[in-house]
Amino acid sequence: MTTSWVEGSAGSGFDVDHLPYAVFQRAGEEPRVGVRIGDLVVDLAPVAAADMMEVGHLFEARSLNPLMAAGRPVGESVRRWLTGLLTDEAERDVVEPNLVPVEDVTLRMPFEVGDYVDFYASLEHASNVGRIFRPDQEPLLPNWRHLPVGYHGRGGTVVPSGTEVVRPHGQRKAPAETAPSFGPSTRLDVEAELGFVVGTGSALGSRITTGAFADHCFGVVGLNDWSARDIQAWEYVPLGPFLGKSFATSISAWVTPLAALDAAWVDLPGQDPEPLPYLAEGSPRGLDIEVEVELNGEVVSRPPYSSMYWAPAQMLAHLTANGASTRTGDLWGSGTISGTAPHQRGSFLELSWGGQEPFTAGGRERAFLEDGDTVVLRYSAPGSGGGRLTLGEVAGTVTPAA
Repeated sequence: MTTSWVEGSAGSGFDVDHLPYAVFQRAGEEPRVGVRIGDLVVDLAPVAAADMMEVGHLFEARSLNPLMAAGRPVGESVRRWLTGLLTDEAERDVVEPNLVPVEDVTLRMPFEVGDYVDFYASLEHASNVGRIFRPDQEPLLPNWRHLPVGYHGRGGTVVPSGTEVVRPHGQRKAPAETAPSFGPSTRLDVEAELGFVVGTGSALGSRITTGAFADHCFGVVGLNDWSARDIQAWEYVPLGPFLGKSFATSISAWVTPLAALDAAWVDLPGQDPEPLPYLAEGSPRGLDIEVEVELNGEVVSRPPYSSMYWAPAQMLAHLTANGASTRTGDLWGSGTISGTAPHQRGSFLELSWGGQEPFTAGGRERAFLEDGDTVVLRYSAPGSGGGRLTLGEVAGTVTPAA
């Protein structure tokens, strides 16, 4: 791989084979689009203006939506331009004055979210939740191995990393109680997920095939689908999650372009029975992305995305299988990432087995989130240069119920 002239970028998780996008802001200036190299942000608008780029106006926007909507060919062209800028010494005089330390900027919501859909794509997570919530029944419902199960969430409560999460209110009813009560959730949880962002949308009545995934998916973000398990358990029958999920979903401020993950694609663990043809075209693949779940500075879980049963392309194909349209900025989550081992479970519901088997963190037993807890999700993936990419982290601190 050609190396960058930017000092400190070589071998970092933000080398020239990554180049994630964000919307950043400097004091007294308007938010605009930047790309990360090492510990620096390239202020793209003035660099594009100096190069007289036709698409330079896309970097002046307050969100990534215009760039994402421009489509895959433009995205690939911009990526080639960026790679050239950051590896060719002749471009240094143009770029260097527009490099800003990451620590000197404020990161904003990276894109305007359209619709938000959350899936349930981990066999291990779905099996664990089934055993916890329905101990006397089969863990998986009959449809689970035939289609990517999901629910429509609330796009308006998707927030960027660092946003505080207020403990939600709702109805909850313990099995021994005769009637429900209303109040703050006592079983607040995290879900370590990977999020996918639609770049080019699709028309109502059309379908996106698994083979067309890369034409419509702009990139990926880290995602934490905060969950109030007590509210969820009472309300989810028969229509599924509602208030137990809709209060907050956090995403990373950095968006990793899909092209940066070329070296991370792996075969799926195996699907049995074989999916229907609309879910199998082109032999969809999974991603080798490692995740860390950190509670108050201590890593408590390491879920592997490579264990996921359903592929990202299969989720998008199923999302549009009925002709539902998609828009630039639509977001879908993978569902909780969990592996086969206890230390690979991506939610506290699983780590504590519904609160019955507390795990240890901070030198004491824990189950669900307490006020003041800070959760950070970190992600990494193989890079095309032989190292590892550091994907955007997702952080959030729980604050008391309002």
